Amino acid sequence: MSLTSADSAFASLLNENLPKGTLRETEPRYLEEPRGRWQGRTTLVALPRTAEEVARIVKLAAQERVGIVPYGGGTGLVGGQISPEGPLPLILSLERMSAVRSIHPEENVLICEAGTVLAEVQAAAEGVGRLFPLSLASEGSARIGGNLATNAGGTAVLRYGNTRDLCLGLEAVLPDGQIWHGLKRLRKDNTGYDLRHLLIGSEGTLGIITAAALKLSPRPTASGTGIFVVPSPAAALSLLALAQAQLGEMVSGFELISGQGLAFLAETVPEVRQPFETAPAWSVLIEIGLVAGLDPHEALAHVFEGAAEQGLALDGVIAQSAQQSDAFWSVREHIPEANKRVGAITSSDVSVPLGSIPEFISRGKELIAQVGSFRINCFGHVGDGNLHYNIFALPGGRASDHANQRAELQRIVHDLAHELGGSVSAEHGIGRLKVADLQRYGDPAKLAAMRAIKSALDPLGIMNPGAVLKT
Repeated sequence: MSLTSADSAFASLLNENLPKGTLRETEPRYLEEPRGRWQGRTTLVALPRTAEEVARIVKLAAQERVGIVPYGGGTGLVGGQISPEGPLPLILSLERMSAVRSIHPEENVLICEAGTVLAEVQAAAEGVGRLFPLSLASEGSARIGGNLATNAGGTAVLRYGNTRDLCLGLEAVLPDGQIWHGLKRLRKDNTGYDLRHLLIGSEGTLGIITAAALKLSPRPTASGTGIFVVPSPAAALSLLALAQAQLGEMVSGFELISGQGLAFLAETVPEVRQPFETAPAWSVLIEIGLVAGLDPHEALAHVFEGAAEQGLALDGVIAQSAQQSDAFWSVREHIPEANKRVGAITSSDVSVPLGSIPEFISRGKELIAQVGSFRINCFGHVGDGNLHYNIFALPGGRASDHANQRAELQRIVHDLAHELGGSVSAEHGIGRLKVADLQRYGDPAKLAAMRAIKSALDPLGIMNPGAVLKT
């Protein structure tokens, strides 16, 4: 069924049925996305304040067959929040729905609305002595509804899991305008199909998340951070196994950093102080969160000593203060910014089984070299198999010089990840960027089931049209 545009007649209909001020003129921020791949078009923007208002909007959109693009913090990297073509959609922003409704520290549960900024959720949890462990570079602007809609990953997946693992219940508006009151605080609810997990990661194509019951954790009594130089990615994996053997689930972060990434950092963000005078080819940032009675510095020193004895660590620095720990994380967190300033020909967000990481990195380099001479910055959350694989022109060159090779280079990386049993979208989602990739690499049975679910829940196709599934 064809959709119609969100025109002046639709605007009048919304104004008749919604509180004054719900509609807003389109600001540039609603039409942009961080990588600049797409440009949205001037259209209507609705800013509801309640789930009931969201339901009213969705019912009217279904009645008039107007597409809806849900908008959170606008930080998504695959274009799920931008509609560059087709009939003009209604942009539905959850930014006014930003209340923390309740906190239950004794249950380790926080209930908030979808427009709550991630950093505000973290602060609310900290205020009652708890931890909400989801941590992203964009946490100061990303909103929890978008985090759930994309099943965001981040730096603490190794210990706490993806956003999916941090959600106990949802309130959501379905494509027919019904409100699903699934905002439960239960750990066990075995009553049929789990709509919560269906909506998480669906990128707004099956409904609009309006609130969530989030799982909190006890705050570690003490935490420690270190950066260890490793001889290879294979050694990094062995070091991870060693650390987990000694500390178990207390290892909360394990990030692989390449020498190329540090070189880009020195070139473009020199104010970020690096821990080593000479940048190593490979290093890992490890963070641990300990229970009472354990000293994080001693624990990391013990890990390093064992790794050094086995030839897994060549050098290392252990943070002596919270300020130094923040400085170490600043190195890791500024690498994407350095990449952006240099300008990548292509960037990939992939995952492979942990044991396949060394092969992926070595074979990837060989396959890329067959196309031409490039610089590669491969880094990421190696503890959970998620690598960010970025390809750049040689010094003095520009990404635009290789525009005709972009698709080939991307295909090489994605084909290799798929061959090794991995995924071409580890934590960023599908959005509009990877619709063709999902079609190419997705399991046929899974794709058929996804289309059947989409058709059953959203027969008019109004929910984020053009995202995730090929239309």
